[in-house]
Amino acid sequence: MHMSDALLSPAVAFTMCAVSGAAAAYSAAAMKKDDLSENKLPLTAIAGAFVFAAQMINFTIPGTGSSGHIVGGILLAALAGGHAALLAVVAVLLIQAFLFADGGLLALGCNIFNMGVIPCLIVYPLIFRPMLRKGITPQKLTAASVISSVLALQAGAFSVVIETTLSGIAELPFSAFITLMLPIHLAIGIVEGLITGAVLTFVWKARPEALDCAAARPERGSMKTVIIVLAALAFFCGAILSSFASEYPDGLEWSILKVTGSEELSASGAIHDKSAELQERSALMPDYSIGGGGTAAAGVIGTAVTFAVTAAICALICGRKKKTDLTGKA
Repeated sequence: MHMSDALLSPAVAFTMCAVSGAAAAYSAAAMKKDDLSENKLPLTAIAGAFVFAAQMINFTIPGTGSSGHIVGGILLAALAGGHAALLAVVAVLLIQAFLFADGGLLALGCNIFNMGVIPCLIVYPLIFRPMLRKGITPQKLTAASVISSVLALQAGAFSVVIETTLSGIAELPFSAFITLMLPIHLAIGIVEGLITGAVLTFVWKARPEALDCAAARPERGSMKTVIIVLAALAFFCGAILSSFASEYPDGLEWSILKVTGSEELSASGAIHDKSAELQERSALMPDYSIGGGGTAAAGVIGTAVTFAVTAAICALICGRKKKTDLTGKA
């Protein structure tokens, strides 16, 4: 669902950057008040790395000629809470855009909103958490994951169509575009929900308190097993499974192809040209490859960088909170 710059006018792009920036600032401020313990910090970072690696794996949607990948917002929110999850999604999208040229730089605000704000700050607190309020079981976790993932992707896909239509620079009629976007992302959402449910069920069985919505959340206690397994999964996805990703266009590219006959659109103008130039300079591993080679090395590097950046963001915020608590000043 990564939008390219060619879909957006500068006005819409900058407006959504402001909206997403405000949401990220709000989440950072809220994290200072939340109890993100030292145990949860590495869990949040490794979960962010896992989502980055998992997004490299496009799975085929049978009978469509399309593919999809998980977004990961619900998974991250269930593990770290909505505010920390949004910042992890921001880290993932920044790394994808700047290092791998996946998603446009102008489109960052839209992508953060569609793939981060919607699942982490809207669907997770309004749908996922209430579904588990009366207790957690594997069946409830799976149901909440599937329903929340489907709703998050449907809302995200709808936002893509609205943002594209408001921009008015791409030849994508609203009715034709939305008729394709919503059904294909329904299928992707179901698959993501099942994957999310499976991961969260494992975590719940291993350490119930690791889930953000769990009733029992002790301040101390090792989450070593959960962290090791997620780290192994992240490495496995980035280094091995990424090489077997579907070559079919993803849901957004497929929808554009069906409407226009081309998977990629282009846009001209000084701002679009500057954005493209900056991305070309910063993308050391465009299309998740190094020197035109395979994706394994790029996957490992990207996973490691995502872990480091997410950990640094969380540590910075938690460090400021701790300093404030010690000094007694805001």
